[in-house]
Amino acid sequence: MQDGFDLSVIVFLVLAAFVGWRLYSVLGTRTERDGEPSPSRFRPVAPAKPAEIPPANDTIIEGEAKPVHDPARWRGIAEPDSPLAQSLDHIVEAEPSFDARHFLSGGRAAYEAIVLAFAAGDRATLKDLLSRDVFESFTGAIAEREGKGETVETTFVGLDKVEIKDAQIKGKTVQITVKFLSKLITATRNAKGDIIEGATDKVIDVTDVWTFAREVGSRDPAWKLIATEAAQ
Repeated sequence: MQDGFDLSVIVFLVLAAFVGWRLYSVLGTRTERDGEPSPSRFRPVAPAKPAEIPPANDTIIEGEAKPVHDPARWRGIAEPDSPLAQSLDHIVEAEPSFDARHFLSGGRAAYEAIVLAFAAGDRATLKDLLSRDVFESFTGAIAEREGKGETVETTFVGLDKVEIKDAQIKGKTVQITVKFLSKLITATRNAKGDIIEGATDKVIDVTDVWTFAREVGSRDPAWKLIATEAAQ
């Protein structure tokens, strides 16, 4: 494991509760198993001022250091010589310790951690994982549902797929956009305890596109979630 970079450390910041909020209605687009779409009610957060990002050295693949020009460097992550592969190469040039596979592994942990923290209304955890703009949006949504007396029963079933869709360096900040395909079971109850949305026995497919960022050379190992958007 590379010192101070592995995103998976984020998961140790979170001991989120099991009860939750309908994340799919806030952080992405959901599609029921019968194929009927249900639109997101969360306004995407533009990546205003990029938050924070990683350090630098040769990427480790299958236990061996690979030179930046190695066409197999991003196998399973990006097509050789594709714009994404070239962008990832540029990131490694700036941050040699960057390992895309470790990043995706940590991204899985971060995604679930943020989902559960949001569900539990865990503002303290979210503050450590989100940029200021995203944090304000999330906490605003939490306060709104708390004000209505709504409660949510959510089960995080799992992640079907996690893939990097875009990567770039903006100034001194690295930004990586990741697409998550997950499954949730969720039901929202009103103050009387009646289910007003979702179901306790139905799995829904959720697609989220999140952008993480970190300042080049930062001693802080954590990446921040700086933007969310509904998948197209």
